[in-house]
Amino acid sequence: MASRVYDASAFYAGVPFASPELGLTTTLVFEEIRHIKKSHGALEILLDTNRLQVQDPDPASVEFVSNEAKKTGDVQKLSKADISAVALARQLKATLVTDDFAISNLAKNLRLQVQPIMTKGIRDVGKWRHYCSGCRIEFSGLEFCPNCGNKLNRKLLKR
Repeated sequence: MASRVYDASAFYAGVPFASPELGLTTTLVFEEIRHIKKSHGALEILLDTNRLQVQDPDPASVEFVSNEAKKTGDVQKLSKADISAVALARQLKATLVTDDFAISNLAKNLRLQVQPIMTKGIRDVGKWRHYCSGCRIEFSGLEFCPNCGNKLNRKLLKR
C-alpha cells in the first residue's frame, strides 16, 4: 500500500509528477487540483500508470479528525479537502505530504508523520487560542468577537 498521502499543496509543488512512488489523495483534494496541467493530461497519466490513486477515508475517520481539528483550533483554517487528506493519512498510517501549516499542526497533534515540500516544515506544534484583543475574552470556533465585533486573534499554545 502507498506510504504517502498528498494534499493540494503537494500537487501545486509538483511532487506527484516528479515521484516514481505510489501516492494517494482523496476525491475532494483531486477535485480541488483537477485543473493542474489539464492540457497536458498529467493527472490522467499519474492515474493510468498507477502512480496516483484516489481513495476516500471512512466517515468515522473524517469525523474523528474534524473533532480533533476543533480541539487544536485549526478547524477555521481547514477545508473539507484538507480534513479528508489528514483522515486518509491517519487511516492508512501514511506520511502526509504538505506545506500547509494548519494541516501540519493538526497532523502532528495526531502523531502523524508529515513530509514538508518546499519549507523546513513547522517547528512548533500546539493548540490555537482565539481571543478578542478588545474584550480580552477567549472564544472557540468563531472568527469575530460576539461582544464587540472585533476579528479574533490567534496564539499558538505550544505543547
